[in-house]
Amino acid sequence: MRSRSRSKQGPPVEWQFAEALADTMFALSTPSRVQILFCLLEQPHDVSQLTEAIGMEQSAISHQLRILRELSLVRVDREGSRRVYTLFDDHVAALLREGARHVERRQSGRASGRATGKRTG
Repeated sequence: MRSRSRSKQGPPVEWQFAEALADTMFALSTPSRVQILFCLLEQPHDVSQLTEAIGMEQSAISHQLRILRELSLVRVDREGSRRVYTLFDDHVAALLREGARHVERRQSGRASGRATGKRTG
């Protein structure tokens, strides 16, 4: 990560790096893209398999896949006449798993906070 020493003044990361990271996080800002990524976390899929698994129109799936490809979160490989989508690399899988753990921890904290009457931030 491109970061600066805490003793120097200025932002903790450079603007371009922050922008690239924000673009990656943007990909996770749409539930349909998250669903696609989690399908691909299980195994590679073609568009028709994703359409069936998620229940969206093929054109909508293709649009979301284009965004995910542009942000290097998925890649496409040809298998005969099929275009099969997979996660770009292990870093994307780790990002998804960590994001899921964060949400699960937040949700379990809320549930326990409600039960005890405590706020869990």
